[in-house]
Amino acid sequence: MKQVILDTSFILSCTKQKIDFFDYLKSEGYTILIPKQVLTELEKISLPDMKKASDQEAAALSLRIIMNNIFDKIDLNTALSPLKRKSVDELIIDYANKNQSIILATLDREMQRKVKNKKLIIRGKNQLELI
Repeated sequence: MKQVILDTSFILSCTKQKIDFFDYLKSEGYTILIPKQVLTELEKISLPDMKKASDQEAAALSLRIIMNNIFDKIDLNTALSPLKRKSVDELIIDYANKNQSIILATLDREMQRKVKNKKLIIRGKNQLELI
């Protein structure tokens, strides 16, 4: 079965641009993986006074959308090695590189460069595209 791992920037951008990524991914037959660390990042962004208001609202809406859909929650710290990494991005990069069949959904160009797997990106304002 095809699996796609989502990062925070992808989720927030889809929410802001009103892209129904869950519907698209389910219709394409993907199993959606969302790291526990990404959910934690979204929770932090949604807190008052942490980020600008539009980011807070998008993060809060993203969390509601996520919790109303079916996905597999993974813990990247236990999925890889007992070593703690500095950033969620590094954990996702390591996970994707160890699982070459996984598709990475990100808008982060640095992550895209470091991972050789297929990527799911937003093309234009409302199109998801596999590259």
